[in-house]
Amino acid sequence: MKRAQLSCAVSLVAVVLAMALAAEAQAPAHHLVVPQDKLVWGPIPPQFPAGGELAVVQGNPGGDSFYVVRVRMPAGYKIQPHWHPAVENVTVLSGRLHVAAGDTFDEAAGDALGTGGYVSLPALMHHYAWSEGPTEIQIHGIAPFAIFYVNPKDDPSGLQR
Repeated sequence: MKRAQLSCAVSLVAVVLAMALAAEAQAPAHHLVVPQDKLVWGPIPPQFPAGGELAVVQGNPGGDSFYVVRVRMPAGYKIQPHWHPAVENVTVLSGRLHVAAGDTFDEAAGDALGTGGYVSLPALMHHYAWSEGPTEIQIHGIAPFAIFYVNPKDDPSGLQR
């Protein structure tokens, strides 16, 4: 009888060990915590109008995997009609963001999003945006995050001209 109990105990230990190893294999290596006060803000890239600020929260927006960035825009900040090669997902963290589809900037068109508002813009969709007051947004997606203006003359960096 002792032999049967020992065999059962060994089997139980093997099952528990296998379950623990399986759980460990499925668990992420670590989690990412980014407190608001630890974000590193800098000028927005030159392909966007001057006056905005950008902080990379996660990943590399110029790379080829998942990224998260935050953008601060002053009141009246306008991004002329443009498109992106990948899906752009935007959440309004504070302020009021207007987003509209099309090739011509028209403040009478589009949707106004307040704090907590979200918009997902398909790859290649022509759209534009502007802030009503000081506004902070979070953008996430699969990199590379690139912007191409419908009218190359609207590119503040001059790279598309």
